[in-house]
Amino acid sequence: MYKEIIEFIRDVFGQSEGTIPLHAPCFIGNEKKYLEECIDTTFVSSVGEFVNKFEKNVAAYTGAKRAVVCVNGTNALHMALMLVGVERDDEVITQPLTFIATSNAISYCGAYPVFIDVDIDTMGLSPLKMEVWLNENAILRNGECFNKKTGRRIKACVPMHTFGHPVRLDELIVLCNKWHIELVEDAAESIGSYYKGKHTGTFGKIGALSFNGNKTITTGGGGMLLFNDEELADYCKHLTTQAKIPHRWEFRHDHIGYNYRMPNINAALGCAQLEKLPAFLKSKRETAQAYKTFFTKYPDIDFCDEPQNTTSNYWLCAIRLKNIDARNKFLEETNDNGVMTRPIWELMNRLPMFQFAECGDLSNAEWLADRVVNIPSSVRLKI
Repeated sequence: MYKEIIEFIRDVFGQSEGTIPLHAPCFIGNEKKYLEECIDTTFVSSVGEFVNKFEKNVAAYTGAKRAVVCVNGTNALHMALMLVGVERDDEVITQPLTFIATSNAISYCGAYPVFIDVDIDTMGLSPLKMEVWLNENAILRNGECFNKKTGRRIKACVPMHTFGHPVRLDELIVLCNKWHIELVEDAAESIGSYYKGKHTGTFGKIGALSFNGNKTITTGGGGMLLFNDEELADYCKHLTTQAKIPHRWEFRHDHIGYNYRMPNINAALGCAQLEKLPAFLKSKRETAQAYKTFFTKYPDIDFCDEPQNTTSNYWLCAIRLKNIDARNKFLEETNDNGVMTRPIWELMNRLPMFQFAECGDLSNAEWLADRVVNIPSSVRLKI
């Protein structure tokens, strides 16, 4: 079985020898041209036309009213949480099955994550499990939500669109409105993904994207915040650029600011990558369909398909094996034979810094953590 799977993956990517990466960047457009233009202007730091262009183009692509670039997706999440009012000793609902950046950003605010289970199909925050937990543990007081056990305010909810698969946003929005909780979308992995025809990251008060080197499009390192509130976007831009009051020569600042500015040279790369995004997404859907068809012959392996009512970017294709032993054997055989595969992340509540966090029933997340494997998902260069 393993030999056949390895040969199929090699055939999909047209690579009979060497290592097939999990997800490599693809540079087949105007990247070099725009980088040279940026260098020629000498504006390679945080001021330049490519920064403005990248923000406008991503806003237009996603349907957001405004977009604000920053250094990376983690910074974008941190800033988003601060902008919606998360403060020290608050609590933020999120999922245990996520990349560490989600929980780190909450911690940067001095807040505490509350881990609620995921749905099996989306691998993202479960509205049903969240509703059960809130009904048992939360209370509304003076228009705000509080944890009855800890006494802390529950200020925000951060679902993450795992591997580009959108969560059940409609149901989460209803819950957040009922309990007076701010919705911040961790859309780091989901540029090009849609829930009921609307782009992820545009449902909550703020959405956060990532353009890390392993993402669908990359700026090397980078992130972006998506807004439907233009005034809030202006404030975000001010804070992420050291809260400097505009002036021809004076250096005055009116808030504690952050050096979260994306350099113009990174934005130049992003502009070129965004131009190729439709082609990248087409290639990735074709790869996902090939995997989906191929794995139907193996009764003990399920391909993680896009959930109902969604269009996934298939950032990372994933499969579910029958148990942890089968998963470990699959990881060993593929990696020993030059095909890079990876398990899903360690659950956040199992990490030492979050082991005492508030948790709901996490049975779905635990089940997935023992079974999910990511398989090579790069854009194929033959597009």
